[in-house]
Order: sequence, then structure tokens, then C-alpha cells
Amino acid sequence: MKKTILVFGLLILAILLLFQFSKYTLTTGNISTEVVVSVIALTFFFIGIYINKKSLYKSASNSTEIDENKIKELEITTREYEVLKFISDGLSNKEIGEKLFLSESTIKTHVSNLLLKLNAKRRTQAIQIAKSLKII
Repeated sequence: MKKTILVFGLLILAILLLFQFSKYTLTTGNISTEVVVSVIALTFFFIGIYINKKSLYKSASNSTEIDENKIKELEITTREYEVLKFISDGLSNKEIGEKLFLSESTIKTHVSNLLLKLNAKRRTQAIQIAKSLKII
């Protein structure tokens, strides 16, 4: 987080200095307006490419493997695991039931079993625990 703040701070400083330099050169008459605008455009272009590449590499590195052993250790069934994944997507019990062709009361049972197995009090807490255990 500190690195990101530092990088963006330095980018803002560089852009500010670029604008000040362009203002100075235009005032003194040493350079034409077209050159200043093209330098600023190229600077923003390369900054955009840099930020895009950093964000792509970050999303690729966030993919973690699921700990299958932990799922077996917690005795989470396949259906409960499917329900857990749908909960992590933010679906309600009714929406999960429609996707899995199950009744809402069956989904409620699966959710309560998951809460017991993950030792959670709420669905959001269950998702946090599951993410920390690397099972979703």
C-alpha cells in the first residue's frame, strides 16, 4: 500500500513538474505549443501503459490455489462448497436455490451447516474465514 501511494505521489509530482516546465518554456518562447502538448501526451501515454501492466500483473498473482485438504478436514460437502462459492459471489439464499435447483430451506440448511463448520456467526464472517483458510 505504501509503495502504491509512493508511486502515485511521484507520478503526480512528475506531471506537475512537466506542466511547470512547459509553462516556463512557453513563456520564454523557447519551444512551440505543439511540442509541449505532444510531450505531455506521450508522458500520459507511457504512464497509462505502466499502470495497466502493473494492474495486470497484480491480478495474475492474486490467483491462489484452493486448499482441498482443509475442505476435507472441515468436512464440507460438495454441495455445501457450491453454496459457499455462491455466497462469496453475493447471492441470496433464494438466488442460490434457483441456480442449484433446490428449495430455499435446503439452502438455509447448507448455510447453517457451513456457519457451524467454519465457526462463523454471519455469512460475511464465513466468507472471511474461508478466504483466510484459502478454500475459496
